[in-house]
Amino acid sequence: MRRRPLAALATTACLSVAIAAAATPASAAPKPAGPKPVDVQLLAFNDFHGALQPPTGSGGAVNGVPAGGLASFATHLRQQEAENKNTLTISNGDLIGGSPFLSALFRDEPTVDAMDLLGLDVATVGNHEFDEGVDELSRIIDGGSCHPVDGCLDGDGYDGSDADWLAANVVDRTTGEPIRSPYEVYKFQGVQVGVIGLTLESTPSIVSAAGIADVRFLDEVETINRYVAELRADGVESIVVSLHEGGAAGADPNGCSAPTGPAFDITRAIDDAVDVVLTGHFHNGFVCEGANEVDGKLVTQALSNGRLITDLDLSIDRKTGDVTSAAAENVVVTRDVPLDAQAQALVERYEAISEPIANEAVGRVTGPIVRAQEPLFGSLVGESPLGNLIADSQLAATDDEAGAVAAFMNPGGVRADITFPSSAAGEGDGVVTFGEAFTVQPFNNLLTTLTLTGTQLYAVLDQQFAVGRVLAPSDSVRYSVAGGAVVPGSLTIAGAPVTADGTYRITVNNFLAGGGDGFTALTAGTDVVNQPGFDVDALIAYLAGDPVAPPATDRITVTG
Repeated sequence: MRRRPLAALATTACLSVAIAAAATPASAAPKPAGPKPVDVQLLAFNDFHGALQPPTGSGGAVNGVPAGGLASFATHLRQQEAENKNTLTISNGDLIGGSPFLSALFRDEPTVDAMDLLGLDVATVGNHEFDEGVDELSRIIDGGSCHPVDGCLDGDGYDGSDADWLAANVVDRTTGEPIRSPYEVYKFQGVQVGVIGLTLESTPSIVSAAGIADVRFLDEVETINRYVAELRADGVESIVVSLHEGGAAGADPNGCSAPTGPAFDITRAIDDAVDVVLTGHFHNGFVCEGANEVDGKLVTQALSNGRLITDLDLSIDRKTGDVTSAAAENVVVTRDVPLDAQAQALVERYEAISEPIANEAVGRVTGPIVRAQEPLFGSLVGESPLGNLIADSQLAATDDEAGAVAAFMNPGGVRADITFPSSAAGEGDGVVTFGEAFTVQPFNNLLTTLTLTGTQLYAVLDQQFAVGRVLAPSDSVRYSVAGGAVVPGSLTIAGAPVTADGTYRITVNNFLAGGGDGFTALTAGTDVVNQPGFDVDALIAYLAGDPVAPPATDRITVTG
């Protein structure tokens, strides 16, 4: 290397000092600003439940404003996407399942097609994604085949879903590996955002056991923390959790008052590296941000049926990859916007295919029959007119050949009211169509008749107060409740007292028979027989005679 003479070095040094002095003001010069942060937008929703048509009743409005419907949802979503090219759209579980007739008739394939049309990026599994079991969920996601029973009802095959489906805490019972990706990482202008998706650990208690026999549902907190560690080890610092579990935080869909519930418990327990927790399952609306953040995390939920879209804005530091600010707003999917033409065309296509089936009259009612449960004691609710009607229909379908003497219906399986006014199809006031009946009971559960002893039947009914869900009883059943338990000796069937060692043929759906909704006492039943056809068939048969009046809710009496 050629060395400079010392004199030259000294001259150069002096020149450098002079230049620096000339360039530096009396006060220190501000450091050059770093690179601008990257703005990323998340558009999230939950519990869509195949609501392609505008939902009706209380589930079709937000603070009295009509909301929802795929064509309006698509317009709002695309308007919000246009605000930021760095956008992820995320469904936080129950995209499908528990769906109205239009989607459920086609096994929710129309909803998956609709979400592909809208460009859904992430679909986290919820409990309803497992309504027909893991195999059917795999078919829905992967496509390539028609439904094994119904075939391709729309006549054009089925290609599956384009979204990234996440199931971090649902693992194969043999291998221990998640049945779907636990998370995905998305890159925007050099920064990375990791999204972990999972459902509630207690999913097995609210879906049919047979369809999930080969998988396990893991603890939410442990699962999230495991994958947060993996993401951070890979250099991902902006982390979003899409959690199909819920809570409550007041009535304001953009407020956060006294947040409580399992989703908030989980949020408080997970790694502080998580920036955002998107929730679902409870069908509530809230935005917990700023002073109302939960353990330093932004937590949101967007009601149900596509009535809200949560618009979240994240600012991410280019150097560190950290979220430096986060804000959110729940935007109402109003119906006063132009309908998205492509989305509307999809809905109309399926309406045309299903119309002859949907509009077929199957029975008559003398007035509206509602699913809302009436107060029982404390905060617990009990009977509903429609729940009782369904229990009556299930007993009528099984009291002959199966020898059933009583039936019980889980309230969560009753998805809509039976209304009295004629629909737009013009079937007439009081006429119930197949589409309306199917919307009430869309799960295609089987009716299961089993034998219980009197002691076991008392145990089933007492279990109602442990799980917080009261079964609708058939009209053959009467009993009294005091102190959170059935009064001993008060239970009668067809007017006769139920004895401890007597045996009784009881009908429930196969979901309950497998211990669903926490009714594990039903799994002790013997001589189990699944009846042909589905539960909705029993309801339709019951409605087919003389006009049916709303049943009284006088089968359970509170005495203390």
